[in-house]
Amino acid sequence: MTAHDPRRFGPMTAPERETLDHWVDFYRQSLLLKIDGLGPDQLCRRSVPPSTMSPIGLVRHLTEVEAYWLREVLLDEEQPDLYCTVTSREGDFDDVDPATAGADVERYRAELVATRAAQASWTDLDGPVRGLRRGETVNLRWILSHLIEEYARHLGHLDLLREAIDGRTGY
Repeated sequence: MTAHDPRRFGPMTAPERETLDHWVDFYRQSLLLKIDGLGPDQLCRRSVPPSTMSPIGLVRHLTEVEAYWLREVLLDEEQPDLYCTVTSREGDFDDVDPATAGADVERYRAELVATRAAQASWTDLDGPVRGLRRGETVNLRWILSHLIEEYARHLGHLDLLREAIDGRTGY
């Protein structure tokens, strides 16, 4: 178990943008805390058959989610499909391998560097972003709210997976 929790539970009275940024980053940190200490085989363990969901599958999925929303939609920068492809539509969950689990975590960390920079570069919560979501205009407020929802849902999944793997709960 991680000895130190680096997350902050505030700001409790901040303006909207600071609050949204905080919760997105809080959940990013939570993901890394929840997988801390798992070995490659554990990261790939599918603990709730018949689901293909695994801790590393969630990491891979959220790597693609980050790139899609904060680089492709926000900035209209085309991103390559990392895991989900035409030949493997659910590759983020289906094609996990203990041999690449460590690299997958590092790819997530690298994506966070890029997406945090993209997020910081856009100051307007209200105006339309450069890209579209399925042909529709969205704004940064919607993107950040969606990321909070996406992370919260998947971190709940990860709580159950982690508990089934080694009994650890929390974070």
